[in-house]
Amino acid sequence: MQVPTAFGRALAELDEPARPAFLLVLTHGAGGGVASADLLAVRQAGLDAGAAVARVTQPYRAGGARAPGSPARQDAAWQEVISALRSRYPGIPLVQGGRSNGARLACRTALAVGAVAVVALAFPLHPPGKADVPERSRAPELRSAGVPVLVINGDHDPFGVPDAADVDRLIVLPGQAHALSRQPQAIASAVSAWLRDVLPAVSGQPG
Repeated sequence: MQVPTAFGRALAELDEPARPAFLLVLTHGAGGGVASADLLAVRQAGLDAGAAVARVTQPYRAGGARAPGSPARQDAAWQEVISALRSRYPGIPLVQGGRSNGARLACRTALAVGAVAVVALAFPLHPPGKADVPERSRAPELRSAGVPVLVINGDHDPFGVPDAADVDRLIVLPGQAHALSRQPQAIASAVSAWLRDVLPAVSGQPG
């Protein structure tokens, strides 16, 4: 599905059950794509819980760029994408998420788009080597989400690991770095359990 925005077209890869219980929208990291192992694990958890799942390639990536540009521009394009997807799936809860830069985006825009929860994979707490520079911390973005946030990070992530006090639930996977490319089943299981807690209405879905 192509989604036009003021900043170019986005691409949404859809998995559509007949009667979705909620809408799960996921996106990539700054220079990545929507087929990473961790995003696919979250996709499967969503499908098992009865979600319609959209994996979104943002306009800048669809246009061939590797950097998202200004947060304001990225957030504005994302809000247009979510508006289009919500019109396709009206009347059901929205959960959004992403990995790395996409996790930051999902947190920043959660309230603006009416999301009920956020899945943040490999949230980049600070640039590598900048853990001791408070002004470089992205923790305020986590706190700004305003809805329950699940963070899944690896304990070897050079971008750091958020503080558990800043999120609804923090899962730290041993031996994993920023890519979160190993143990996809652990990611899927963690997301499944969390979805049952934050969306009790879908807990009876298969999965």
